[in-house]
Amino acid sequence: MDDPFDFVGKVVLVVGGSSGIGNGIAQAFRAHGAVVHVWGTRSSAEDYAAESGSDLKGLVYRQVDVSDFDLVDTLDPGFDTLDVLVLAQGTVRYKRQEFDIRTFRSVVDVNLGSVMQCCTKFFEMLKRSQGSIVIVGSIGGFKATKGNPAYGASKAGAHALTKSLADAWGGSSVRVNAIAPGMVATKLTRVTTDDPDRLQATLDTISLGRLGTPQDIAGPALFLASPLASYVTGQTLIVDGGRIL
Repeated sequence: MDDPFDFVGKVVLVVGGSSGIGNGIAQAFRAHGAVVHVWGTRSSAEDYAAESGSDLKGLVYRQVDVSDFDLVDTLDPGFDTLDVLVLAQGTVRYKRQEFDIRTFRSVVDVNLGSVMQCCTKFFEMLKRSQGSIVIVGSIGGFKATKGNPAYGASKAGAHALTKSLADAWGGSSVRVNAIAPGMVATKLTRVTTDDPDRLQATLDTISLGRLGTPQDIAGPALFLASPLASYVTGQTLIVDGGRIL
């Protein structure tokens, strides 16, 4: 059979693809032949040059503030066709900041509102290509996140949105799935990974005994966008090394 992971000739957009999990996914699609566009928050790709976990080589970078819904709605993305949309944007605010309603709202706008806005923005393109959407959620959407109510609620919402859009758009042959990562070493998790005691406490809860990497999440993303998953939609795949167990 043909290589199911051959994305040559395909166009992929990874929102939040400038660093961390999104960047790992973007580079995985590029390695398999796709033309990959990424959206990030900084003004240029060069602004990420010194950032650990960021490799924009071979990617088409653009600064887009996805929390500005009107901007996303009217933006010319610079491409006319799209085969895969990966939504890896995300934010979290520590030290109980998310208990303030203004901070709560800003986190939800990025982690959930912008996901919906990007999905509807690109639906017609994906309908024409019979494409696929992959939403990056979190195991935090399945359990209590007592210090981060906005993060947990927004990720639970992203999992629910995955089901609703999959059902709504299945008749248009657009598949919608999600991935729920566990603890992956990125800039968003440094509050844990930079603290030896917190890091060890976390490792003690992971069956495989190690943190995840962006590459650990990239493989499932490739699978969900590939023909191997052609009958999979509305699902959230937990990729956490067994932590949720």
